[in-house]
Amino acid sequence: MKLAKNLGIATIAATIFVTAIGANPTQAALVNYGFTVNATSGDNPGQYFGSFQYDDSTLTNTGLETLGVENGLAVAFNYLGTNYTEVDDTDFNSFPLISFNNGEVLGLSYFVADQFALGSEPNTPDVGGNKFFVIDQSVNTTQVGTVSYAKVPEPLAVGGTAIAGVMGLWMQRKKRATKVVVNCRK
Repeated sequence: MKLAKNLGIATIAATIFVTAIGANPTQAALVNYGFTVNATSGDNPGQYFGSFQYDDSTLTNTGLETLGVENGLAVAFNYLGTNYTEVDDTDFNSFPLISFNNGEVLGLSYFVADQFALGSEPNTPDVGGNKFFVIDQSVNTTQVGTVSYAKVPEPLAVGGTAIAGVMGLWMQRKKRATKVVVNCRK
């Protein structure tokens, strides 16, 4: 009986907690990604890291779609010890952008003059991709690597998983304790 009472209290507390920190309907649905550039050739081979964030509320998840800075796209990328953001893109306000195919991320289209470009191909800047290019004299592009993207888990999802795990361990411990008491009485 005591276990049922404690479980009921824990369930009510968890429900209140999730409701209290749940997303506000007027709040943007922000999605976070990390990306890794693996430069395998050129003058500066190595791995370089970045991230981007966007508001996915306008995505339809149908066909080819793009989101840009007007959709809250924010980019951070460290290349050769220099930090770059979306405002460093040569065509800021129109770029950078992120491309999707049926809701799946294709990649960024991000160009910083005389430095680098991320995208599909230099002649198709409206489609993001997974290629990394170095830029020389703002016109010469050479592919020197690839880009991989990974979604960053939402804190609420991580927290919910942790709470569920703790609850499961707690219930397992209580069940064992109950068995020990029953076995001692026999």
